[in-house]
Amino acid sequence: MKAYGAEFIGTFWLVLGGCGSAVLAGGGIGTLGVSLAFGLTVLTMACAVGHLSGGHFNPAVSLGMWAAGRLPVARLLPYIAAQVLGGMAAGAVLYLIASGSTGFDVAGGFAANGYGEHSPAGYSLVAALVTEVVMTAVFVLIILGATSAGADKRLAPVAIGLALTLVHLISIPVTNTSVNPARSTGVAVFAGEGALSQLWLFWLAPMVGAMFGAAIYRMLFQREGREQTQGA
Repeated sequence: MKAYGAEFIGTFWLVLGGCGSAVLAGGGIGTLGVSLAFGLTVLTMACAVGHLSGGHFNPAVSLGMWAAGRLPVARLLPYIAAQVLGGMAAGAVLYLIASGSTGFDVAGGFAANGYGEHSPAGYSLVAALVTEVVMTAVFVLIILGATSAGADKRLAPVAIGLALTLVHLISIPVTNTSVNPARSTGVAVFAGEGALSQLWLFWLAPMVGAMFGAAIYRMLFQREGREQTQGA
């Protein structure tokens, strides 16, 4: 239960900190500030509670960990449930805060992900799909590599936080950056019908990307293990 609680609070902080920065301060801090906010949420919670659960805070990361043989299947669905509930709780808190401002309107987006008319720069469905698959695959690969047996795990929270920052810098104009179905769901339920109608993509693409990332990890690290064995 400690692991599930850690995933809940970690995802809560990711959505509240990242999406909250976009909704409440986006006009002042811009894309760079929002990107850093998402990276900092992961870095801080990975340090705070990562030792309890592994610090996934993302259904795509949990799926990638399972596919890479790093998470027991019995924990996969409970992790995802805790993450989605944490994201929705953060969305509710953010909505309560944001709606306290005169002139607040969820039609402004509420940090929801989207494509087409709901994309920040009007990118197509295909562009959004490719972006989310590739960004998630690389993000999951970085997480798996930074937490692998041969890596310096003390640096993992920094590497993962900076990776998420970079992912946002690249993809905010395209989809408002998901790479995390719990993050997408947490705000979509409050953002209106448009966000909910496109939510399927921000479950499908990150989950597919996670499987690609895990496959690349297995190819690289299993090959590395075989080469080390042959060298010995």
